[in-house]
Amino acid sequence: MDNSLAISIGSIFAWAAPVIFGVMGETITERAGVMNLSLNGSLILTAMVGFVVGTTTNSFMLGFVAAAIVGALVALLIAFMSISLKQSQVAVGYVLAIATKSLAYFLGAPYVGKPVMLLPQVPIPLLSSIPFIGPILFKQTILTYLSYVSIFVCFWWIFKTHQGLVLQGIGERPSAAYIRGVNVNRMRYIYTAIGGALVGVGGALYSLSVKTWNGQLSGFDGIGWIILAITIFGSWHPLKGALGAYLFVLLQYLGIVLQPLLPNVNSRIFQVAPFPLMILALLFVNIGNADWVDRTLAGLPENVRRTIAKILRAMRTSPPAALGIPFEKE
Repeated sequence: MDNSLAISIGSIFAWAAPVIFGVMGETITERAGVMNLSLNGSLILTAMVGFVVGTTTNSFMLGFVAAAIVGALVALLIAFMSISLKQSQVAVGYVLAIATKSLAYFLGAPYVGKPVMLLPQVPIPLLSSIPFIGPILFKQTILTYLSYVSIFVCFWWIFKTHQGLVLQGIGERPSAAYIRGVNVNRMRYIYTAIGGALVGVGGALYSLSVKTWNGQLSGFDGIGWIILAITIFGSWHPLKGALGAYLFVLLQYLGIVLQPLLPNVNSRIFQVAPFPLMILALLFVNIGNADWVDRTLAGLPENVRRTIAKILRAMRTSPPAALGIPFEKE
């Protein structure tokens, strides 16, 4: 196999790492019953904070820690407004998405054009020498490796541990969890902060590894909304969400590859194409929930109807039952 092809495919995993952290963070948050709709602005703000702190202190670790703290604080603000003050999570999240984005561009303006400090690759001994697979998966940065780990840790935590059952309970049936002795609102605060911190790590990873901080020209705007869509696309499941993240980045990569092959096509089409394609995929995933689909299938031949219905059932998504609904003790 051509080693350059392996390196190209490996770049997809590197570019996907920030999206993975964002999707895992939002999955945990929404599993707890809280919608962090500030995610787009939070991602931009944490990208700025991570870049500024990292380059100023010449420390990647401090950059990521600062970004994680800021991401957690923004998420906690949503938790406070929605859980304690009983305000609309949608309204608060949307306002914060705009406010944090504007704050990032304002505070980050003096740092546009600063020298770039990018995370180095850390090849894993032996594994990175495996033909073709090695350069793809095991010749990456530390944070890319941690993005792999985050997928399986989130899956294990949610579906294989008692704490994960509690997490599912406070998002699905908080009253039942409360009866069993769970402090629902406190747990929602904790998981919202954890989710926000993961989003913060993803933001810093964008500016310290995948791209750099260049103000409004950084290209971060819109990624947060895609992460929200991928979370739904993945049915609030870490493995499916990771698949959606890699699919989105693959579409971005294909746009870069196809652009020189189709010089007569406006380059902006390739830059924007992954966004509507992901939205179309989201609509396709959720189309099975519509009543008109059932009526249409009823008129098809039995074998065809059963096949299509089986596919749609496998793709259907349903959010946590208590998502966005404040919990009050009775």
